[in-house]
Amino acid sequence: MVYKFRLLSDEVEDFRRDIEIDSDATFIELNKAILESVNYPDDQMTSFFICTDRWIKEIEITREDMGSMSEEENYVMAETVIGDLIEEEKQKLMYVFDPLGDRVFYMELSKIEFGKDIDAPVCTKSVGEAPAQTLNFEELMSKNNTTVASDEFSEDFYGSDQYDDEDLDPDGFDMGGVGEISSIDDLY
Repeated sequence: MVYKFRLLSDEVEDFRRDIEIDSDATFIELNKAILESVNYPDDQMTSFFICTDRWIKEIEITREDMGSMSEEENYVMAETVIGDLIEEEKQKLMYVFDPLGDRVFYMELSKIEFGKDIDAPVCTKSVGEAPAQTLNFEELMSKNNTTVASDEFSEDFYGSDQYDDEDLDPDGFDMGGVGEISSIDDLY
């Protein structure tokens, strides 16, 4: 089967990419096709999210194994076949291309062509310029005049680096019947 995905951006109104890929391809192949279609270098920790119809993130497919300790299954792009997680037209996904800025392309499986196979993914429609891959936070801060002077936060803001046991009131802690605390040493 051939899957036809449409990519849109909420940052650039006239941006659109249509990508065709075999359902037996992996997410890393789709990742590469997307990056090539928008001329981004392959230097970010991108990821995919399979979403509900209301764009609520459900399943994440990461670039690398993140070693999660949760009971949920971890999906890695190079090991996950697209057709194993996506089976219906109109399935929504998000492609995170700028993880630090949490910026995404919105994707939808626009069409499934049964009985057809392709060897490599292909961008069949390219409209508009893609947004910049990463944001220059320093530039954004200076444009918004929200930079903070380094001397604005002084010792008065953070407090003194001097610590004195007398400053701690052990009676102020409610330990729920654990026992009486007579000094900070009793906590350790």
